[in-house]
Amino acid sequence: MSQPAIRVAVLQQAPDFSLVTGGPLFQLFRKTHLSGDHLQLLYRRIIVITATAWLPLFLLSTLQAPEGGVVLPFGHDIETHVRLLVALPVLILAELIVHLRLRSVMQGFITPNIVAPEEVPKFNAAIDSAMRLRNSIVLEVGLLVLVFSVGQWFWWKEIALGTSSWYAVPERGHITLTAAGYWNAFVSVPIFQFILARWYLRLLIWTRLLWQISRRLHLHLIAAHPDRAGGLSFLGRSSYAFSPILFAQGSVLAGVIASRVVYAGENLLTFKVLAVGFIAVYLIFVLGPLTLFTPQLTRAKREGLARYALLANQYVKAFETKWVKEAAGHEGELLGSGDIQSLADMGNSFNVVREMRPIPFNVQDITRLAAATAAPLLPLGLTMFSLEELITRLIKVLF
Repeated sequence: MSQPAIRVAVLQQAPDFSLVTGGPLFQLFRKTHLSGDHLQLLYRRIIVITATAWLPLFLLSTLQAPEGGVVLPFGHDIETHVRLLVALPVLILAELIVHLRLRSVMQGFITPNIVAPEEVPKFNAAIDSAMRLRNSIVLEVGLLVLVFSVGQWFWWKEIALGTSSWYAVPERGHITLTAAGYWNAFVSVPIFQFILARWYLRLLIWTRLLWQISRRLHLHLIAAHPDRAGGLSFLGRSSYAFSPILFAQGSVLAGVIASRVVYAGENLLTFKVLAVGFIAVYLIFVLGPLTLFTPQLTRAKREGLARYALLANQYVKAFETKWVKEAAGHEGELLGSGDIQSLADMGNSFNVVREMRPIPFNVQDITRLAAATAAPLLPLGLTMFSLEELITRLIKVLF
């Protein structure tokens, strides 16, 4: 069989990878006509899930307001509104974005021959293993157990401060939930926590898949590839698929900070270190798995430098012999010779190898993901600066 024919056969054997189209919840969405096989009906899912989480809270808190009023009415609970009306819909939207962007990433290993044909069975086995985890009933049931145990513990700890609110009223040394509070505790909060935890699980599955590819397969990386990442820069770009998840997480943090600043009177600048640390942690969470390819990239650069140094040495010696040591009789030919351009091209190729990065992402990738995480925090600046002053400060930072 010819090499092109082998390539076509390999491509036909490569599985259609998706990080999100599987699992019990996805099957439930399909059976209840909230999703198609390829995540159609996005708006229907967003409306139904968001309405289930938020609308009963609005109705119950309006119809059954605690007697005597509350310190924090439902309409003033910034944190809840941001979590359920901003972060939750974005996390649902992220499924379609991740599905569309990551499904082509695996072909990025196959099409340019980064994974050799003889290693494709191992590659496919790694993908099959990832999809089995994605479809695992046990893992999703485990998430439910986690949400209704650890998640509930965190939520109750959060309301144990004793402040009278739309969802809980302190009575005789203990907390009494309102009707809206019961729905929030056992429906709204678990919905959000489960969908968020499901994303963490998917990111762990993604990390495990990248680990198997980077450690169990010998990748054909090209040191002189113009992307300065041996041909793996598509992995850095693929991380943009997780931008909505970072945005949602940033929104949750923004809601928490806004509540503290607006109602507790805390200074916005006291959260500066928290915000920077938060952004850094989530950047590591998304981009960190890509560093699993660092050993192979480092080895490819080291071998590339050795090979191109040898090639450059041979070419420069030949050039020097022809045009410097034996230049007599060739003076008129140098002007129109391609040897000079070839010498320059050789130098450029060597520089490309020398500039090869040990990671498959660059500063631009980091900046875009950081911006996606920090974007929800920017409106908080309006608590300290006017809109015009805030825009001016942002321009100075960016430019």
